[in-house]
Amino acid sequence: MVEKQIEVRKLTKTFKVPVRAEGFAASLKSLVQRKYQEVEAVREISFDIEAGEVVGFIGPNGAGKTTSLKILSGLLHPSSGDVRVLGFKPWEREPAYLSQISMVLGNKSQLLWDIPPMDTFRVLAEIYRVPEKEFNLILDELIDLLDMKALLTKPVRNMSLGERMKCELVAGLLYRPRVMFLDEPTLGLDVSMQGRLRRFLTDYNQRSGVTMMLTSHYMADVTALCPRVILIHRGELLYDGELAGLASKLAPFKLVRLALEVDSPKPELPPEAEIVEQENGRLTLRVARAEAPKLTAHLLNTLPVADLSVEDPPIEAVIDQIYQDGEVSA
Repeated sequence: MVEKQIEVRKLTKTFKVPVRAEGFAASLKSLVQRKYQEVEAVREISFDIEAGEVVGFIGPNGAGKTTSLKILSGLLHPSSGDVRVLGFKPWEREPAYLSQISMVLGNKSQLLWDIPPMDTFRVLAEIYRVPEKEFNLILDELIDLLDMKALLTKPVRNMSLGERMKCELVAGLLYRPRVMFLDEPTLGLDVSMQGRLRRFLTDYNQRSGVTMMLTSHYMADVTALCPRVILIHRGELLYDGELAGLASKLAPFKLVRLALEVDSPKPELPPEAEIVEQENGRLTLRVARAEAPKLTAHLLNTLPVADLSVEDPPIEAVIDQIYQDGEVSA
């Protein structure tokens, strides 16, 4: 039987936000008669995550991703609903729970700025009661995976962002957590460093079986790491399933790419084919998914086609369309 490590049922979080009109008079009035409005950051979302899964938790800014992660990690209380992580209610913050989870934030540091990371690692080992022998074994493994031996004695303030993120990951893994929450772990990193951190996370997941829940605005992070995605928008869950099936299930169109033979005349295309790109005898057409087979047969029968392929649109285009529409069309 597969173990469920994260169970979320009808999770809702509402914030009470102060509001006031503009102007000096409104400022004075708000001192004695403050008005509030309720903002629903997360609205009755439900999902399960099994042991060892790497799940992308995606959505536009303000969708409720970070709020959800903060509830799962115990930093916030939910307004309603039920959550269990490793069998614990996260917001009760039991030591037995906190010692089994880790949260790495791309925009916040847990390292002390003026000392080398090795000193922080030793402090964390004491806090989490990691035996010296085990601490050395874990540290050696992580240093080898991340190729960061030269960073151990370098003050954090002298590090690049990529170097600091390596150290943040080590700090979050020193006590071998069973569940990791990763919030924008590659934020601000260059393309090369992003790729190296993705390879590290994939390798570490395969070695340790740690469960990972990742939020990121970089779809390259999600496509490289997450076979499954949970998509939320305006606090509501829109999609939960395989990343590979997202475009085929949700995109209403296909892309037809064709190359015409040299010196072919300008092609006459049926009205249902929308030209997306056209250059040097190569065309990319957008067509309704249901019309793709008929259009493909028409092109092959009427044009001097040298090459033709039919593809789902890039995952970024599908996600962008969902964000704009605010809904999922099955």
